[in-house]
Amino acid sequence: MKLYAIGLGPGDFSYLAPKASEALRQSDVIVGYTEYVKSIPDLITGKQIISTGMTGEVERCEAAVREALGGKKVCVVSSGDPGIYGMAALLFELASMHSELEVEVIPGITAASAAAAILGSPLTNDFAVISLSDLLTPWEVIEKRLEAAAMGDFVICLYNPQSKTRSDYLKKACDITLRHKPPETMCGYVKNALRGYDSESRVCTLAQLRETQVDMLTTVIIGNASTRVVNGRLVTIRGYGL
Repeated sequence: MKLYAIGLGPGDFSYLAPKASEALRQSDVIVGYTEYVKSIPDLITGKQIISTGMTGEVERCEAAVREALGGKKVCVVSSGDPGIYGMAALLFELASMHSELEVEVIPGITAASAAAAILGSPLTNDFAVISLSDLLTPWEVIEKRLEAAAMGDFVICLYNPQSKTRSDYLKKACDITLRHKPPETMCGYVKNALRGYDSESRVCTLAQLRETQVDMLTTVIIGNASTRVVNGRLVTIRGYGL
């Protein structure tokens, strides 16, 4: 028996992996967050749909396991990549209780890659991806991770940078980063990266980023000492000595 964890990518389905499309078309049951399921209408016609709102992750994955154990082909969908802030780990945890159940992960383009492609090439060298959401991770832990990444001069990609209830979290993250990176460090951010609609992007300095208001649909990239603006694009120099 097999259960699929599928990454839908950024939202523009020209970027959806062919293997993911094939698995979705061949499945009996599609499980996912309501908005993600709605985004793939052409791939779910005639299928059983199990969807919930935000914070229903455990409920969804438990339902997926039950359906798979009943002999159905089940796909659990995540935006971006299912192994990056997605459902894959939870599925592995739940499936581990059933030796006959196998989980296969089909990757997707994550927000970091999508935003980087729009901005230029800022992730060319070592980088860290950190979510600023403290729903599952305490803010004190997030602070330590930001501090360590900034101290190590990693390029830092921030997911979930700001929301109505976390309106100052991006500013806090910038303040932590500014302890170890100069204010002129080049940065960038992208809203709705490669989603095919309402996309916005900007290159700015770290000091400017600190004063910027963004939202949960935005991915932020803070450069390192080798990050430059090249012909208007954000690029982290790899070190080839040109």
